[in-house]
Amino acid sequence: MSTYFPKAGEIVRKWYVVDADGQRLGRLASQVARILMGKENPQYTPFLDTGDHVIVVNAEKVKTTGMKAEQKKYQHYTGYPGGLRTEEYKKRLARRPEAIIEDAVRRMLPKNKLAAHMLSKLNVYKGGKHPHQAQKPVEFKLEVRTYPAPKAVVS
Repeated sequence: MSTYFPKAGEIVRKWYVVDADGQRLGRLASQVARILMGKENPQYTPFLDTGDHVIVVNAEKVKTTGMKAEQKKYQHYTGYPGGLRTEEYKKRLARRPEAIIEDAVRRMLPKNKLAAHMLSKLNVYKGGKHPHQAQKPVEFKLEVRTYPAPKAVVS
């Protein structure tokens, strides 16, 4: 008996809508990356792109924990001498909130040639509306992890 690998024509891709309103950036990005990779799919194969399409709405309402909103910085290099550009999280959230989620998801995808193809299945929008109604996307409920409060030590 040999291992089954899905053929390109056998992979059925679904469309999911994820609402980023009130979600934590890192937890949102990790769960979206799992859907894009196809890890939620029983046909998951590491060297094939078996993932689904994801639409993220309300990108401007994503939250961060701690002091990240004041301290986090995004850097990129233009390729020219002295071309290191830095932008603060708050400014990027006001200017282009879609880029924050795209960057976080991109960095959680595998670092290989499939990552660009997986990322092309991600659509992030600023408001609550998206132009993908024809694909009949299904709402995807993200897991919300709650941790119990620490117990007081009585001595």
